[in-house]
Amino acid sequence: MWFKNLTLYRFNKPFTTDTEALETALADFTFSPCSSQDISKSGFSKALGKQGHALVHSAENRHLICVTKEEKILPGQVIKEALDEKVALIEDQESRKVTKKEKDAMKEEITMTLLPRAFSRRSQTHALIMPELEMILVDSSSAAKAEELLALLRKALGSLPVIPLHFTTPIETTLTEWLRNGSSPQPFEMQDEAELKSDSDEGGIVRFKQQVLQEDEVLAHLATGKQVHKLALHFGQSIAFLLQSDASVKRLKFSEEFRAATDDVGTEDPLAKLDADFALMGGELVAFINALQQALGPIEENI
Repeated sequence: MWFKNLTLYRFNKPFTTDTEALETALADFTFSPCSSQDISKSGFSKALGKQGHALVHSAENRHLICVTKEEKILPGQVIKEALDEKVALIEDQESRKVTKKEKDAMKEEITMTLLPRAFSRRSQTHALIMPELEMILVDSSSAAKAEELLALLRKALGSLPVIPLHFTTPIETTLTEWLRNGSSPQPFEMQDEAELKSDSDEGGIVRFKQQVLQEDEVLAHLATGKQVHKLALHFGQSIAFLLQSDASVKRLKFSEEFRAATDDVGTEDPLAKLDADFALMGGELVAFINALQQALGPIEENI
């Protein structure tokens, strides 16, 4: 329920779909398990998991959705060994070389034969549609997974005018200035982790962890032209996170003290507790994203 990563997208046009219409749109793309011949399948599932009742959970015009993906686990080495064995048998019996076209056809046949016996795994990706921010926040550290969710949402809605969040001033330039000056704008506070990269191919990457970033050893790398591409920060007393130069937020962690605000809610009703957590998280993410945009400067509009 509590987001752990943020891949950020902004709307080109206002998002005006209400909860009921969104629920109806997603219902046509509800998750169903893989059949015996499916390699993978994706679909929308209950936003609040087993405790929930709907594909969309909304509060204060913030909409939580969830995509479930099931994938068959079929190791490439297993397919390769079966293919090699079949190719060797044909070449031995017929005294000829098997062509690439034949190998491709055999590989596909082997895959389809093995699929019904393959194990499967499921994963879930949540997203928060925030009309007040004109943004979608995807809880994923993988841009590819985030794009998969957006593609399915676009298919359900017919269109989805969103683009990745970018800033006029490159984030690495801003983070480098923060490190050089030894401070970040309030309410953000630098922590003890950073990754520095050189623009040149030969310059390499330097990572620091559990180290005071204002030490000469760290700052010396700035003098050689390296820039900060990842920086650990705190947002007030509520959120610890790692900000990256592509505007994604990794290792998002809400403090125990902050999460404790809903401890007295829903002691006999798990759904009420989830709803309270969602409202608490949503409100703080609004404050967090607004502060982040103010700290990083104007958004790049023409991309």
